[in-house]
Amino acid sequence: METIQDFRGLQYPFTTDPVPRKQYDANNVEYATSTHQVDHDMFPGLIAFPHNDEDIKKAVTYAKDHGYAISVMSGGHQYSGACSTHGNGIQLNLKSTYKGPDDLVVLPHLPAPNSNRPLVYASVSHSLGEFNKFLRSHQFFVPHGQCADVRLGGHAQTGGYGQLGRSFGLFGDHIWGIRMINHEGEIQEVTKGSDPELFYAILGGSPGNFGVITHYTIEVHRDAEHDFGGTTRPHGLKGIWLYSELMVKKLLNEVAAMADNLESPRNFDLCVSVLSSSFPMFKLMPELRDNLGAVLERIALALGVNGDTRWPACVVLYAQWVPMNAEDKYTDKVDAWFKKFRALDNFWDYWCLHISEPVQPMSKMTGEWLFTRSREFDHPYEKRTYMTNSTTLVQDNWVDQVAERIHQVLYPFKNLALWENCFLSVQIQCFGGKHSQYYVNRDNGTSYSWRDSTVCQVLDCFHMDSEQGKALALEWQAGNDKLMCGEHSPYSKQDKRVLWASYGDWDMDKSWPFYYESQAKYERIGRQRFVADPRGTFTPNPFNVKAVKD
Repeated sequence: METIQDFRGLQYPFTTDPVPRKQYDANNVEYATSTHQVDHDMFPGLIAFPHNDEDIKKAVTYAKDHGYAISVMSGGHQYSGACSTHGNGIQLNLKSTYKGPDDLVVLPHLPAPNSNRPLVYASVSHSLGEFNKFLRSHQFFVPHGQCADVRLGGHAQTGGYGQLGRSFGLFGDHIWGIRMINHEGEIQEVTKGSDPELFYAILGGSPGNFGVITHYTIEVHRDAEHDFGGTTRPHGLKGIWLYSELMVKKLLNEVAAMADNLESPRNFDLCVSVLSSSFPMFKLMPELRDNLGAVLERIALALGVNGDTRWPACVVLYAQWVPMNAEDKYTDKVDAWFKKFRALDNFWDYWCLHISEPVQPMSKMTGEWLFTRSREFDHPYEKRTYMTNSTTLVQDNWVDQVAERIHQVLYPFKNLALWENCFLSVQIQCFGGKHSQYYVNRDNGTSYSWRDSTVCQVLDCFHMDSEQGKALALEWQAGNDKLMCGEHSPYSKQDKRVLWASYGDWDMDKSWPFYYESQAKYERIGRQRFVADPRGTFTPNPFNVKAVKD
């Protein structure tokens, strides 16, 4: 493919010439290339790094004139590789396009009664870590995901799931406006008021398939509205234990109990992670460095190992309580919830390595939950994320069964081959209850699916880059598929997935029932796909909602 004429940014066309191919390959790297580069044909005909709006407009015109497709990448974390394309397509990489002083600013808030929240104008080129730091400097916060390297672009389009899901909903729930360059190469501003159908389709439809989004206008929260001093301050708890099946069950039983209780107040958020050995733990919990000697001594005592450079398998807990108004007090009842976890701060009984309880403004608290590495393990993977709306998880014995599945991989005497070849990154979070903002925000003009979910369960299995490693990971995940979805499942009667954690068949026209509640909803988004992309310019791969012509 030829390069784009008068394009200011860097361009790397696909080539078989070994010298320029090195540059091409160095820039053709994203989360999914470790796993899907070949089977999903992630070799764009041209990789282009736009310098500004004008470069994007030229790329759109060039693609339209030559019948090429465009994929849009801001951070590149889509698990199936949907931000890439094939040899007849152009990948626009926006990682550095919009990083100027006007690309992350506070705007005047909307006049009442529209909203009394501050507005932040942010480009898709900013990472969650950068965005979080900016908000903190202004004593603002907003719910968002935990991976600091994820960019805002795809994060908003796929929801923006994170630790504050129950208390404040999704990141995407806070999008007020969308600035994008459309299929005609024109700047288009989209709000719920100006174009409610397109707004609905973009926020929950397939990412990157409606145009090149450049910026969002985001409604954010003030620290002062949730931090009143004294006994009315945000309270968090971070804990880490050496892996044991006992600890997994203890903590997941709390997740299940909260999910089963429809009356659980929105103030509480709870997430449990289980991580294989060699996980980059300091990137998840950097305060461990402050007391590293004592932590390593505890590890050595528990495992009989001294000087092993591999961090052992661990269980991690994130718990949080947030006051919603000045009348919300940190009472004995609230403290009793934290006390359940505080009571596990015992090394000899539970192999506890560290517990801390930050009490601080929400703009700082949100930073506690960030993971500051681009990926969990440097291996290929078999991903799984399962949603459920069950409120009988305790009764159906889900905890014991998922704990047993995890134990198969993390306990070497259970299955040595699995332990040697596979690496788990498990994250299980409660979203349930009728007061959960994840549920309350369900009819807010966005199309994010499965808003009645009570639990989001991520069971990601990374594996050695070998035939044996892949076969073991696939077999383990096949067992999870059978257990977690189906008529007799203790977890979910239906296979429900989310766009940010896609897996399996990536032909959306076949797999849409996993991602959308109904055909009517899928086709509603599809009608906007046709309006926004009548020539297929933004249809770079099969993972897109099919355009429907009225």
